[in-house]
Amino acid sequence: MGTRAATEPARPAEPDIISKRRSHYGCDPYEFAGTDNGLYERHLVFDNVVDPTAAGPRERFEAIARSVRDFLSQRWLKTEDTYAREDPKRVYYLSMEFLIGRSLANNVTNLLLDPMVEQAIKDKDLDWLCLLEREPDAGLGNGGLGRLAACFLDSMATMQLPAMGYGLRYEYGIFKQTIRDGWQQERPDNWLRRQDPWEVARPHERVEVKFNGSFEVRGGSLRVIPGRPSSLIGVPFDRPVVGYGGKTINTLRLWAAAAPDYFDFQVFSHGDFVGAVAETLMAESLTRVLYPDDSTSSGQGLRFVQEYFLVACSLADLVRRFRRGNADWSALPEKAAIQLNDTHPALAVPELMRILLDEGKLGWDQAWDLAQRTLAYTNHTLLPEALEKWPLAWFEALLPRHLEIIFEINRRLLDTVKTRFPGDDSRVQRVSLIEEGPDRHVRMANLAIAGSHSTNGVAAIHSKLLRTITVKDLAEMFPGRFSNKTNGVTPRRWLLLANPALARTITEAIGEGWVTDLSQLGKLKPLAGDKSFRDSFRKAKREAKCQFASWLKSSSGQTADPDTIFDCQIKRIHEYKRQLLNALRIVVLYNRLRDDPNLEMAPRTFFFAGKAAPAYQLAKLIIKFIENLAGTIDGDRAMQGRLKVLFLPEYDVSLAERLIPASDVSNQISTAGYEASGTSNMKFMMNGALTIGTRDGATIEMAQEAGEENFFLFGLTADQVTGSRGWYNPHWHYDNEPETRAALDLIFSDHFSRYEPGIFSGLRDALLTHGDYYMHLADLKSYLDADHQMLGLYADPAEWSRKAILNVAGSGKFSSDRTIAEYSADIWKVKPCPVR
Repeated sequence: MGTRAATEPARPAEPDIISKRRSHYGCDPYEFAGTDNGLYERHLVFDNVVDPTAAGPRERFEAIARSVRDFLSQRWLKTEDTYAREDPKRVYYLSMEFLIGRSLANNVTNLLLDPMVEQAIKDKDLDWLCLLEREPDAGLGNGGLGRLAACFLDSMATMQLPAMGYGLRYEYGIFKQTIRDGWQQERPDNWLRRQDPWEVARPHERVEVKFNGSFEVRGGSLRVIPGRPSSLIGVPFDRPVVGYGGKTINTLRLWAAAAPDYFDFQVFSHGDFVGAVAETLMAESLTRVLYPDDSTSSGQGLRFVQEYFLVACSLADLVRRFRRGNADWSALPEKAAIQLNDTHPALAVPELMRILLDEGKLGWDQAWDLAQRTLAYTNHTLLPEALEKWPLAWFEALLPRHLEIIFEINRRLLDTVKTRFPGDDSRVQRVSLIEEGPDRHVRMANLAIAGSHSTNGVAAIHSKLLRTITVKDLAEMFPGRFSNKTNGVTPRRWLLLANPALARTITEAIGEGWVTDLSQLGKLKPLAGDKSFRDSFRKAKREAKCQFASWLKSSSGQTADPDTIFDCQIKRIHEYKRQLLNALRIVVLYNRLRDDPNLEMAPRTFFFAGKAAPAYQLAKLIIKFIENLAGTIDGDRAMQGRLKVLFLPEYDVSLAERLIPASDVSNQISTAGYEASGTSNMKFMMNGALTIGTRDGATIEMAQEAGEENFFLFGLTADQVTGSRGWYNPHWHYDNEPETRAALDLIFSDHFSRYEPGIFSGLRDALLTHGDYYMHLADLKSYLDADHQMLGLYADPAEWSRKAILNVAGSGKFSSDRTIAEYSADIWKVKPCPVR
């Protein structure tokens, strides 16, 4: 069932379909709902001890969710039983983020329980959309990294791969974003305020994590206390990962921090209750918040301990599982593939070595061989600040054994460098795992590359830049370890579930095989010239736009006209993603209409959404400018019905599921060479939006698949950005491009800040004074030219629809199923293990 209101009354479910579903999930004796002993009725009464007539939407949501979990539970157990019996090689996916969104509609869809749940909703006269809104988005991720991890888990389960995700059970998400007077405000995202109906605590499988020192967490900051050994307990909470069709149900295991079973009764007996439980409170603080503000040293320290806690818990757990059926350590690479999702879990290298050396009693050479063949690393960024470097002092205080191991890895690595490149001291410094300076640091990306057998980028251009620029020396040393695995997204959530109208249109045309084999969308290419199919395609887009506009009005009071072009840029706010460039484009268009009110221009609504990191002041200023721009345009009667700007607060998976299907235009306009891949670009393409963008990330490959003539590409290439870095001068564009100058003058004249004069001086500094590092002005004119071409195409609905259909037809490559198949074949060497 989708996340939208039904457009037709629910049809009675076929009895044989319901019977087959119950049998498949081992639930033959149980009815989902409709009887006094139905799963829904029992959960509603017995879980909440409430009269059904008095139950509210949250209680009803929990009853539905727990009933769905009941249906999958036996299949979940059977999945684990199969893995234990068959002992296949397993994938262990370590990630600090899993942006899974809401689970109810997704699980119903993947379990094929739609007929059963639809019947229950009808019989009980429930409001399906109201129930869905009662489930919070799980606060387990922030952006594309976490959403990619969630898509990968979906694909692994759908493809029946024996796999497990490992993450942290954050009690609070990154933050809830609100806007006040145009400024981003951060509020706590206490997504676990109410018990989550999907998770299962496994306290009997807890693990102990030891530190050489102690630490205190106060106000989000960490203070290390050296010389006082301590330990934390990792308590696992499991969530089901349902593969499409319900054949395989894998596990996402999330670790919560707890104190050892210790209570200082002596302190308590003297009346200091808080002091007696202080250690417990400190321990639980470790996994309380996703990604603490790391702009301060203490905030970074908490992040460091979080990362080690994830690694230590996960490796202890998977090694324990491995040892149950394998007495010989040498079998580890044949039974476990550990994938590090970015540098955050890179401490897995010294931790696995510690286990093999100290617990397995292996020699260094054998331990190093096993560790390298077991571990693999995915790099997700070319930004230097995102390639983590941790102070040696923290290792010395908390993890001295790991530092010993890192030093030995580095000694052997640098000996190899000196042998292969004699006299090249600068290369030795660049390759070293230790960054020298007044405060020495461990380079986590170098550690991950040295300690694994595989390093992959996530788009062709990203992988090339990674090899040739970012870690060039390491790539020259280990060329066989580097590969590309272009990202993908799951079509189950991002097309089948999020866009039922388009999914239905596609299925009626080519069958339903595309749901698990997205390459079948290529069958739509001949239909791009078919008038009947184009009409159906446009109707599906219209339905999505109207439903989004209706939802937006009811949920926030904001209005959007479905008759306008829906022009979207939704992603984390960052200078390199260039929301500011988009805003400058709008200012130019606004100026054109002010200068010529009779100018022909298709009515357009510009949507922005995304969060700025709490300490990223310029990103927050960009949000403020977009808000003021929106207010100024709204207040100009001449712009009504022509231009509208909306910033949608609290961007999350659920918002994306609604807006992406409704979008006509997708803006993918990062500075070339800075976006690793992008995945929202793929979701827009899959849902029939046309892309206006730079040649960056996976957008390059998307244009190759659909044809560049069906994209609106503009701007400098990555090579041109790099080549012009030494001489680029934004003042040239200000002096020589009249529309650029007029737009900037309007901003700096306080036209958009009449009651807050000078508030946007930071934008002047970024764009002019400080040299426009991300080259907004260099690309503005080209962006406007591409925008003009896009408007010209929109004036021809048939041709627009044809190109949009070709985009959908060309999106088959960008399924996470294809990406996971490549990981499985090339890196993990893992095969499906059907559940029996």
